[in-house]
Amino acid sequence: MTEREPDRGRLVVDADKRLTEQLRALSRQRMVFFAGLPGTGKSLLVHQLVHLAAGSGRSVHLLQWDVARPVFEATVAGRRYPLLEGVTHPVIRKAAGLWARRALVLWSERHRDPRHLLAGETPFVGSRFVELARRRDDGAEALLSAKSCRFVIAVPSFEVRRFLEAQRALRAASPLHPREREDAPPSVLHDLWRELAEVAGQLGLASSAAGVSATNTVVFYDPLVYRRVYELVLRHRHVEVASLDAILPTESLSVYDFAVSPHDLVPTEIEAEEAIHEVGRDYPDPTRLEAEVARWWEV
Repeated sequence: MTEREPDRGRLVVDADKRLTEQLRALSRQRMVFFAGLPGTGKSLLVHQLVHLAAGSGRSVHLLQWDVARPVFEATVAGRRYPLLEGVTHPVIRKAAGLWARRALVLWSERHRDPRHLLAGETPFVGSRFVELARRRDDGAEALLSAKSCRFVIAVPSFEVRRFLEAQRALRAASPLHPREREDAPPSVLHDLWRELAEVAGQLGLASSAAGVSATNTVVFYDPLVYRRVYELVLRHRHVEVASLDAILPTESLSVYDFAVSPHDLVPTEIEAEEAIHEVGRDYPDPTRLEAEVARWWEV
């Protein structure tokens, strides 16, 4: 046993009884996806849900963008669509979303026993897994629209978001887990809020507290605006909000370190290649795909 192992399964969420009860209820669902921007606590909620579910005898499976995406980029077809200034190529983003819907169907067929739970993260911003919010005439739609499937919007308070951003900066310099080096830095988190504030303005959801300052340098985080945008994107799904109002004792905890062993849902090389080729056939004009990805909130 390593020195850190006692902390790995620690339920830090116990510091917030309301949130604990919400996660316990979610742990009894068939599928649970945490939606929201990076830096809003999604990974922590997934981590805590995994341990709560495993503690009650569930067998947990995970669908995560940062785990599935590299498989697409590593294929022969995917290498034609490399990162653009550190950002995932639109073709890869679209292909990953198409694969995810098929993966849910296969998972449900292979794991019919109700003790199995699928949990995941659906960022949506930039069209990352946003296909799970869209209605399609396929086998996944019944699963995604079922009452046993929940999409949970992680909404931190002002104070909690500031804490999360400070923790992100600290972990970038001194990570507790190798994957923390790949997390988006605070500067990217600010850029994403700026993008979301602009989306909210286009949708008529912005408030006086959201947006860009007169100097075009400061963007204020507005939990209500953020929540409204994601509720609109998820209007075809069963949605609830996880309000993160308390700063949880996470200083010695990495959200990538599990005391249990959840099973990752990842594409095979063949599945990834097929999805990439499908995107190429459906979008012979790359500008049309780029425009669709850019307007990811339109579902």
